[in-house]
Amino acid sequence: MTTLLIKNADVLVTMNDARDEIKNGAALSEDNRILWVGPTDEVGRWVAKNRPDLDRDGFGQIINAGGCVVMPGLVNCHHHLYQTLTRAIGTGSGMILFDWLKFLYPIWAEMTPEAVYISAKIGLTELVLSGCTTVADHLYLFPNGSKIDDEIRAAREVGVRFHPTRGSMSLGESQGGLPPDRVCDTEPDIIKDCIRAIETFHDPEPLSMLRVGLAPCSPFSVTGDLMRQSVEAARQYPLVNLHTHLAETKDEDRFCLEMFGKRPLDYAESVNWVGEDVWFAHMVHPNAQEIDWLAQTKSGVCHCPSSNMILASGIAPVREMVDKQVRVGLGVDGSASNDGNHMLGEARQAMLLQRVGWPGFESRADRFTAREALELATVGGARVLRRHDIGSLAVGQAADLVAFRVDDLSHAGSLADPVASLVTCAPAQVWLSVINGRVVVEDGCFLPFEPGPAVKTHNRISREMMVRAGVR
Repeated sequence: MTTLLIKNADVLVTMNDARDEIKNGAALSEDNRILWVGPTDEVGRWVAKNRPDLDRDGFGQIINAGGCVVMPGLVNCHHHLYQTLTRAIGTGSGMILFDWLKFLYPIWAEMTPEAVYISAKIGLTELVLSGCTTVADHLYLFPNGSKIDDEIRAAREVGVRFHPTRGSMSLGESQGGLPPDRVCDTEPDIIKDCIRAIETFHDPEPLSMLRVGLAPCSPFSVTGDLMRQSVEAARQYPLVNLHTHLAETKDEDRFCLEMFGKRPLDYAESVNWVGEDVWFAHMVHPNAQEIDWLAQTKSGVCHCPSSNMILASGIAPVREMVDKQVRVGLGVDGSASNDGNHMLGEARQAMLLQRVGWPGFESRADRFTAREALELATVGGARVLRRHDIGSLAVGQAADLVAFRVDDLSHAGSLADPVASLVTCAPAQVWLSVINGRVVVEDGCFLPFEPGPAVKTHNRISREMMVRAGVR
């Protein structure tokens, strides 16, 4: 057994049901579970009474978190890690979603297994340094022999808790879809590989480090048959979730009405995409009745504010969804439709965007609080992924926690509310990250490997892809 004591935190944010925040807080973990949380001055008494072996032999590791806010690790519910290879392409000039995708598909078609692996390694490292400990990724094209296995290898090297979703595209331009035929696969091959990925990698056990989901890309890139087949395949296995993009743009609304004669959520329901095992990325344009439907069916939503802004997709009605008890989490979305991998920054964007409002609603500074944004990024994401073992710091939960310094230059003067300062002040990099009981970041340094050589390899592969695609 290995133990880790983190003590003297200015504030320890539990995100438990009571939303307790403990001043001068401490957390004690053993192996990969939380053993105790409470005030630092009580840890000695608790150990003497409940764990005399620790009182006698001492702790495996002690970290002084004075000057920090300690909180549960952040949960990223939607990402496309491969897109680190194509950052700042199209976003700088102001492309909207459909135009941006059409421009990038030919570049992504040049990906190799090495490209998928190194892009995931870079994206996951950046996410961990932003406070993220759990990542759901959506890989939906597999050119040149690429597999979901490639990003799983990267996740294991980084040490992150990983929810890779085996995505797919089968509806090419020749069939009325958006992507070119060359980046699409046949539906029998897709389902076969989905089942292979689940049976090879999926672990439904508590504290699992890897759970596979199935994720046909979107209504404009797969057929209704593939949506139905994916549901049938996923529900043969425990805790295999279903994920797709939905209601992201007005263009998508028009596509669904023209192609299926239905709005996006009506279409999802018609192909059995409904229920607690389903979560949708974006959900920017639901109407009031559709928000009620999401709540009633317990279908989840991942809000991606930066991506929705940079592609001018709109402002998702998160306030209304949260008030109706819809399960809502946060996602960074693809690195190329955000150009960053910063989960704490995404929480800040979510707070600010809801305060700005959307057409027909006045801007209100009290519409969304800092703590509500942090809830979306922790317990909200855990609920979306059907994880009851992450997202909060409580006895028996996974030992996934992070610490941010609040005694530095960027947080000077924030002593009145250091918790809120995490999202009201400039987003910081994490000072400490513990994932599954293992210290992954300490004193701001990423420990599993030196990122510099990986960045050089990543940039070389990115340049080679651009050249092959004819982009300079």
